[in-house]
Amino acid sequence: MAMDLQVAHLRTLQAIARHGSFSRAAQALHLTQPAVSMQVRHLEQALGLPLLERVGKRAFPTRAGQLLLASADRALRELEAGVEQVQQLRGVVAGRVRLGTSASISIYLLPPALRRFRARYPETEVVIVTGNAAEITRAIVANTLDVGIVSLPVRDRELTVAPFFRDELVAIAPPERSWRRMKTVDAPTLAGHPLILFEAGATLRRVIDGWFHRTGVTPRSPMELGNTEAIKKLVEAGLGLSVTSWFSVKSEVRAGALTAIRLTPSLERQIGLVRRRDKPRSPALDAFVAGLEDLRRALEPRRG
Repeated sequence: MAMDLQVAHLRTLQAIARHGSFSRAAQALHLTQPAVSMQVRHLEQALGLPLLERVGKRAFPTRAGQLLLASADRALRELEAGVEQVQQLRGVVAGRVRLGTSASISIYLLPPALRRFRARYPETEVVIVTGNAAEITRAIVANTLDVGIVSLPVRDRELTVAPFFRDELVAIAPPERSWRRMKTVDAPTLAGHPLILFEAGATLRRVIDGWFHRTGVTPRSPMELGNTEAIKKLVEAGLGLSVTSWFSVKSEVRAGALTAIRLTPSLERQIGLVRRRDKPRSPALDAFVAGLEDLRRALEPRRG
């Protein structure tokens, strides 16, 4: 039997499952909560089974809801691909690209590439979601994101990984002459000073902790912050030293507000571009990845 399921209602069901609540889904869709509840009721009446189960303020798909969502995800992706292909006939690259990455990459590395992309392809929409590498790779496997720029290694058979760039980590210090004279700094020297580091649990912090542990040094209880801008300001004010990505401090170092000192032994982390192996190609995603490739080439020669 043909059943009249509306695309809008399926999108609403997707949003509730993704956000885990009617109210957050309503916010994301710019709808009122009664409108969201009504759309779900329509779907449930058409199918004759409950699709969502409410537990307190949370909402979870029932078995029927999970089955419908699995097909709805595929159907809506196909529909989006069809619309993009029709746009392509008009000679327009259109559609939405959903990118996941770390906050620091989205702030310090991506803006020029995003501006160029927006200017070249005004009919596209780029959605940026920030999170840690594990969250982003999970979202790419679940197909709620199209592409990720994350710290490697990523070990998931469903994903394809291309090296994007090598992020060199440096020590940062106030702009005083005694620091400027130092060519390199080792873990014992750094650990002898107050340190201001990224909060525990962040991918970057794990990399930094690993570097200290390899030399048998544990920094005395460092001050912990979740924000690179705040860390830079405190180092600038002379409250301690830090270790962070060169790309996130480049402008302050060039302006003379901070001193960057190379670490010995040197410390780099590989950043990769991650996608699902079976991800269908779309004009918007192809154009976006080509733009990221330009960014990758621009990042290569200017290290150090």
